[in-house]
Amino acid sequence: MAVPNVRPAKVSDSGPLAPMRAMLWPDATPEEHRREIEAAIRSGMHGTLPMVILVACEADGTLTGFVEVGLRSHADGCDPARPVGFVEGWFVLEAFRHRGFGRNLMRAAEDWARAQGCREMASDTWIDHQDSQRVHLALGFEIVDRCVNFRKPL
Repeated sequence: MAVPNVRPAKVSDSGPLAPMRAMLWPDATPEEHRREIEAAIRSGMHGTLPMVILVACEADGTLTGFVEVGLRSHADGCDPARPVGFVEGWFVLEAFRHRGFGRNLMRAAEDWARAQGCREMASDTWIDHQDSQRVHLALGFEIVDRCVNFRKPL
């Protein structure tokens, strides 16, 4: 991969990746995340579509963050006639933020999506997650929709 300090994750990365993934998605335990990471790395699939986990690391190999990117058949604001690369999760440890690790991860994710034939990349974040919104905008993403989801138990 042309982007420095970024590479595809290996099964041996699942240990250090699991707690990072649990910080991003706290509804599962690190052990549950570890199992999901290993399955994704081994299969290269998210459901029935291709995906990859890319990791950022320091020169000594210490993992500093990750991005999970996959294909989707469609995404809001994107051409519905073509599959789109979709950022399923993107995380950099706080001590390594503002040092280019996140940018390098996103560039590598975009390269992967291009190699899959995608012409667009999509992502999402929570409406109150201002830092994530700022970072997406700084990297060239544009807001295409804002939504509040509801549910009602019956």
